[in-house]
Amino acid sequence: MTEIPINDFVFYFLNRIFAMNYNRGKLVMKRSLSAVEYSGEEELMALIAKAISHPVRIRILRLLASSQCCFTGELTEVIPMAQSTISQHLKALLEAGLIQGEINPPKVRYCINRETWLKAATLLGGFFNADLTCRCECR
Repeated sequence: MTEIPINDFVFYFLNRIFAMNYNRGKLVMKRSLSAVEYSGEEELMALIAKAISHPVRIRILRLLASSQCCFTGELTEVIPMAQSTISQHLKALLEAGLIQGEINPPKVRYCINRETWLKAATLLGGFFNADLTCRCECR
């Protein structure tokens, strides 16, 4: 197989077409000539917002938050959905750090990750409680 050398022009052209770039080992999307970088706070807020963007995940979080201790039962008994679907939602919540738990069948245990929960409440609460500069009458 022949290797095709990629010169700077081709690399620049491909980056412009696909509007992406690698910066410090992670992918950074480009919206203009310069890369857009986000603060750690913005990235965390986006991760949390994505994790709570589905009604089933909100229901799971409410269930866990209202429990006095970790939930050890079958969530399918409380939320009438397939186990595989519940597992996908739990995975999203785990990846965002909103819940913690162990999955060692037959033992399964989930609870709210208090540290991330409080941080999420602070970040999102501050975001939505911010004074709006816009005073226009548009609806």
